[in-house]
Amino acid sequence: MDLFCEIPCLVERSNLLDGLDLCRKWFTKADKRNPGEALQKFIAYNLRQFDFLEVTPSIVGVDHRSEIAFRTSKFIGAIPLRAPDTGRQIGDFVVSPRFADRERFEDYVEILDLLGQAISPEVVDSLPLASGGNFRPPFYLEAVKFVVALEQVLRKPWRKFECVEADRGEPAGQINWQRYVELEYKAENKLRFPVRQNVLSEFHREFRQIRFVFDICNKELHSSRVPYRVRNTFRSRLDFIERRLYLHKPLATDSFVIKSNDRPAVKDCKEQANRILKREYSTSTAWRVDFNDVFGKFALHVFEKIAHSIGGKLAVRPRFDAARPGPDNGEMRQLEPDAVLFTQELTAFIDAKYKSHLLNKFEISDLLKDDFRKDISQVLEYTSSAPAGKGIGVIGYPSGQVEVKTTLRRNPSNNAPTSVIILGLPLKRSIIPDAVSQIVAEIDSLRARSRSDY
Repeated sequence: MDLFCEIPCLVERSNLLDGLDLCRKWFTKADKRNPGEALQKFIAYNLRQFDFLEVTPSIVGVDHRSEIAFRTSKFIGAIPLRAPDTGRQIGDFVVSPRFADRERFEDYVEILDLLGQAISPEVVDSLPLASGGNFRPPFYLEAVKFVVALEQVLRKPWRKFECVEADRGEPAGQINWQRYVELEYKAENKLRFPVRQNVLSEFHREFRQIRFVFDICNKELHSSRVPYRVRNTFRSRLDFIERRLYLHKPLATDSFVIKSNDRPAVKDCKEQANRILKREYSTSTAWRVDFNDVFGKFALHVFEKIAHSIGGKLAVRPRFDAARPGPDNGEMRQLEPDAVLFTQELTAFIDAKYKSHLLNKFEISDLLKDDFRKDISQVLEYTSSAPAGKGIGVIGYPSGQVEVKTTLRRNPSNNAPTSVIILGLPLKRSIIPDAVSQIVAEIDSLRARSRSDY
């Protein structure tokens, strides 16, 4: 009873849920003669939560034949829902990763490890999730991020001054007279002075606390809750860190103080350690993760390899300023594609979109068509910045397999041709070599055509 509905992201239209069945199971006090009214109230009660997750509910039919469907976007996450009849909390609405098979985040961890990026769930104040932590991002995701951050810390020595007390044979330095008085009654202790000294060492308090957090993450990443592929990927790295921290005795803590003089790698490690330490005490509330950002960085990683393969130059997020005489009239001041690939023959403008165009080939709605037209218009506007006949557009969408399709579009005013490549990229690390080879072959074909035209 904790889960109201679970559907993947980028679904144009989910399976229909019968309004009468929902009234029997979830809205038990609603008027079963008119489930359509209950569905309308249900949407109104939970509109804020649906907007947060960018889920669009739609009602099909009227009266006792009413049904409800959902359209999901680039976000994954979970939100709590209220019943329209009583206003009380019912089950959770969950949007899962589109590419997930058995394990929701297994492929995602591989991509994070490849890109060196971290998942950053966005949380909003809401009712606690009815499912508790069952549909939160799993703990091993946070552990993976901490291990990656700790590796950056270990690349350079992390030493600090520690105040240590040692017995010396002369009263030089800051002496702990209280301890000396307690022990000097023995003759052999008359000339033993407990002296405090500041020693520069890596065996300091904060490093021991970091070791404490690492032990928590190490235990989690070796547990059976973690997919085997993730455990296998991080096993050697965990063993290396454990050997590196062997002499550091763990010191329990509940938080880290981030100081202004900490170097960036140390700050990132402390911030991630605080998230891990606070996780056990936090309440599960509505959360979401933007996969559009992840997909964009994954596409850029692919095109970095392509640029290296063909001897081109890749510019990430370049800005093309627009001439703007006169006052601002609401137009875009700058054009900013995700990347531009420069070669001697062509200039490719790349725009990655985490949208469902290639995942819903047989469910083409008017909304989907309008969205696709906007994407085409946007990339054609980018190509206008290139010399005539030199610009091509590349639009990347998530798909089930690698797809490369080129269409030729002509400007009706001057008949100038512009090629647009529609690229399908599965969000999986294993497809990178195949994607690079297919895209390079397509670009080489367009370059050869450009040389012949020239």
